[in-house]
Amino acid sequence: MGTLIGRDLEKKTLTEFVDGVRDRGGAMIVRGEAGIGKSALVAEVAALTANVRVLKTTGVDSEQHLPFAGLHQLLHPVQDGLDALPAVQRDALSAALGLAEAQTPNIYLVGLATLNLLADLAAAKPLLLIAEDVPSLDPSSVDVLAFVARRLESEPIVLIATVREGESSRLDEAGLPSMTLERLSDDAAADLLDTVAPGLAAPVRARLLDQAAGNPLALTELPHSQMTARLEEAFTARVAGLPAETRMTLLIAALNDSGSLRETLDAAASALGTPVDISVLTPAVEARLIELNHGVLSFRHPLMRAAIPQAAAVAQRQSAHRALAEVLDGQPERRAWHRATAATGPDGAVAADLEAAAEHARRRGDIAGAVTSFELSGQLSENHEQRAERLLRAAELAVESGRKDVVERLLRECRSGELTAQQRARATLILSDFEDGLRSTAGPLELAELAESVAAADLGSRILWSGAMRCFWIEPGPAARQRVMSVADGLLADDLDPRKVAITAYVSPFERGQAVGEGLRHLAGNTGGDPLVERFLGSAAMQFGAFEESARLSAAAASGLRAQGRLGLLTRALSVHAWSSVRLGNLATALPAAVEAGRLACETDQPFMRGLSVATQAEIAALRGDDAQATTLAAEAEQIGLAVAARPVLATVQIARGIAALGQGRYADAFADLQRLHDPADPAYQLALRCYTLAEFADAAIRTGQTDKLREVLSEMESYGRSASSPALHIGLRYAKAVLSQTEETYRTALNANLTGWPLERGRVQLAFGEWLRRQRRAAESRTHLRAARETFDALGVLAWSERARNELRAAGEASPRRDPDARDRLTAHELSIAQLAAEGLTNREIGHRLYLSHRTVSTHLHRIFPKLGISSRAELGAALSRSELT
Repeated sequence: MGTLIGRDLEKKTLTEFVDGVRDRGGAMIVRGEAGIGKSALVAEVAALTANVRVLKTTGVDSEQHLPFAGLHQLLHPVQDGLDALPAVQRDALSAALGLAEAQTPNIYLVGLATLNLLADLAAAKPLLLIAEDVPSLDPSSVDVLAFVARRLESEPIVLIATVREGESSRLDEAGLPSMTLERLSDDAAADLLDTVAPGLAAPVRARLLDQAAGNPLALTELPHSQMTARLEEAFTARVAGLPAETRMTLLIAALNDSGSLRETLDAAASALGTPVDISVLTPAVEARLIELNHGVLSFRHPLMRAAIPQAAAVAQRQSAHRALAEVLDGQPERRAWHRATAATGPDGAVAADLEAAAEHARRRGDIAGAVTSFELSGQLSENHEQRAERLLRAAELAVESGRKDVVERLLRECRSGELTAQQRARATLILSDFEDGLRSTAGPLELAELAESVAAADLGSRILWSGAMRCFWIEPGPAARQRVMSVADGLLADDLDPRKVAITAYVSPFERGQAVGEGLRHLAGNTGGDPLVERFLGSAAMQFGAFEESARLSAAAASGLRAQGRLGLLTRALSVHAWSSVRLGNLATALPAAVEAGRLACETDQPFMRGLSVATQAEIAALRGDDAQATTLAAEAEQIGLAVAARPVLATVQIARGIAALGQGRYADAFADLQRLHDPADPAYQLALRCYTLAEFADAAIRTGQTDKLREVLSEMESYGRSASSPALHIGLRYAKAVLSQTEETYRTALNANLTGWPLERGRVQLAFGEWLRRQRRAAESRTHLRAARETFDALGVLAWSERARNELRAAGEASPRRDPDARDRLTAHELSIAQLAAEGLTNREIGHRLYLSHRTVSTHLHRIFPKLGISSRAELGAALSRSELT
C-alpha cells in the first residue's frame, strides 16, 4: 500500500465512483504512465469497497494472439454460470472460451452472453470488474469488454480498466469517463521513498528522488537496483547480474504466452541442453523480479517482463521461441506462433500452421486473432500467390471487425507483390466494402470495368453491388449508371436474381422501373427467410418507393441479422426500416429503429449510416412538431454528410427541414429547403429519394407561388412514372396534380387511389381536399375530410399537421379538442422499443436478445415504463400503447 502515498484524492474519487454507480452500473478508465500506480490504486479501491465480488483480467503482450485469453481469465472463476444462459448465447461463449466446439460465434453474441452471465451473478452480489493493462489484452477480449461497458446501464456492475499513457485500445471507442494519474508531488515522493528505503544517505536520497521524478514504481524499485538512470534499465541491470542459465529461463518465461512454470522449465532445458529444475529461478526470486505460486510464474510488474526480451539479442529470443515451440506439440496454435516468431525468413510449413491457427481463431469468433494469424502466414509464405491469398483473407476478415486502418495496411502489403486478376479485383472490392464504398477510390465506372474483367458471377456481382452503393451515396451521372447496368446484364442474365433486382433498383430505379417492380413482386414473398436476401430486397424496395414492402422486408432482415449477431448489417437494415416507416407515417416504429441504428452505427464504426439515422430522427421530430429537436438533429446529420457529400444523408436533412418549415408556416423556407433536392448540382440531390417528397414540395411551391418550378419538376417525375410503377412516386404525382390544378376531380382521384398502408399520405390528401372544399364555401363537406385528417394525424403523432387540420375545422365551424400526448409520447425511443416488444408477448430474455441488452436491464426499463403509462403490469401494455387520448 506504500505506493498509494499522495493518492488520497484519486482514491477518494475512484471509491466514490464505484460506490455511486455499482447499483446502476458504470465503467471508468484509469490512465497513467508505466509505474505511476494504476494497479496499486485499483487494488486499494477494490479492497476498500464492501460487499462486492471482484473479477480480474490482466493483459500480457505475449498472450495477445491467444483467442479470448483475457475473457477466459476474467470469467474462469464463474464459468459454471454458463449453463443458465440461453442456448445460443451459451454455445457462443463456450466456443469463444474454448470449452466446446460450435459454429463460428459472432463477437456480439459472445458479448451479450458475457453481459447476461455477469448480470445474473450481480443479482446476488454486485460485481467489480478489473481489466489491467487493456492495450496488452487480446483484441477480441477488449471488444467484448467494450460491448459490456456500453451496456452497464442499470446493472450492479462496475468496470475499472487501466491503460498506459500514450497507448490506446478499442475500449477507448466506448466513450467511457477516465481518470489520469499524475506523478507524485515532491513532498509525496519524498514520503514514499522514506517509507520504502528509510535511512538513506542524503546524497543518495537526493539522487533517487531526481531519477524517479515522482514515479512511484521507480521510487519503490530503484533503491534495490544498481542505480541506473531509468527504470527499465534498472530491471535489465538486475537481470544482467544473474547466472546465465537463470537469464535464459527468465527470457523464456517472459516470452511464454502462459504462466505455466512447467512449460518454462521444460523449454529452458531444451534451450540449455541440460535438465533444469525450479532452483534455476531462485536468483530471480531473490532479485524481486518474479514470484512463484502453485506452479505459476508471474513477473512482479509488466515492465519487468517487457525489459527482459528488449535487452536480449535477436538470436537469444529466437532460440527461446524455438524452445517453447518444441514443448508445445499438443497445442498447435501456440506452437505455430512461437515457430513463426523464431523464423528468419519464409517458411512454408510454419505459414501453413499459422493458416490453420487463423481458421481455428475464426471458428471461435476471434476475428482479430484470425486477422493477425493470416497476416503473419502471408508474410511467411514461400510463393506470391499464397502470400497474396492469405493477406487478402486477413483483409476480408478485418472488414468484419470494422478496422479500416488494418485493411488499408494489409492491402498495401498485398499489392506490393504479384497479384492475379481475381486477386486485384478482390483487393479493390475489400476496400470499397467500408461504408458501402462511400470512401472508395474506385468509382462506379471503375468497379463496373473490374466486375466485367473477373467474369465470375459471384465475385462480379459483389463488385457491382459495391458500384450500385456508390450510385446511392454519390451521383456519378447517367453514363456511369448505364455502364454498371450493362455489366450487370452480362453477369446476371436473370432479372429475377435478387442481386440483379437490388443492383437495378439502386442504379436505374426509373428507367428500368418495370423490371424492378416485377422483381419485387415476384421475390418479396419468396426470400426463403434468408436475412441477406431480405436486406437486399428491402433496400431495393426503398429505392423504388415501395415503402410497405421495404418496411416489411427490412424488418424481417433485421430479425434474422439480430439472431446471427451481425450488427454491422443490422445497422443498415434498421436504417432502411426507419426511413421507409417514416414515409408511411409509422413514427412509433420508425423512431426506435432509427435510434438503435444510430447507436449501433457508432458501435460498428459506420459514421455515414449514423448520419442517415440521425437525419431520419430529425425528420421524425419535424413531423411530431418538435422543431427544436429537428433543428439540432438536422445540423448534426448535415455535419456528418457534408464531410463526404453523402447525398442520402443530406437529402434527408433537407426533407426534415422542409417538413419543419411547413409545420411552422414558413413556406418560403420550406420551398428553398426542398428545392435543393431537385438541383443536380446540389449535394442534397439524390436521384431516387427526392422523388418521394413530391407532396411536401408541392405544398411549399403552391403557397409561395412557385407553380412554374413545380410544373418543371412534375414533368420530369411524370416521365419516370411512365416507366416505373413506384407506389410513392405515383402517390406524390396524384397529390401534386391535385393541389396544382385545384379541381374536385383531381382531389378525388388522389383520394380514391389505393392508400391502404399509407395513412400519412391519405391524411395529407384529406387535409388538402378539406381545405379546398372550405375555400369553395362547402363547409359541411369539408368538415368530414378535415375531421378524418385530424384523427389520422393524431393517431400517427404528426402534431404539426394535426394542428393545421384543427385550425381548418374551426374555420369550417366545428370545435376541435386539443390532443393530449398519448402513451407513446411519454416514452423515450429506447423505452418505446422495449414496451412494444413486451406488448407482443416477448419475455425479458427474448427482448434482451433482440436489443443486445441484459434481461435485467430490460426489467429495469419496464419498471420505469409502467408508471409513465399509468399501468402496473405488462399485460396492460398493448392497450396503453394503442390508446390515443383526446380531451
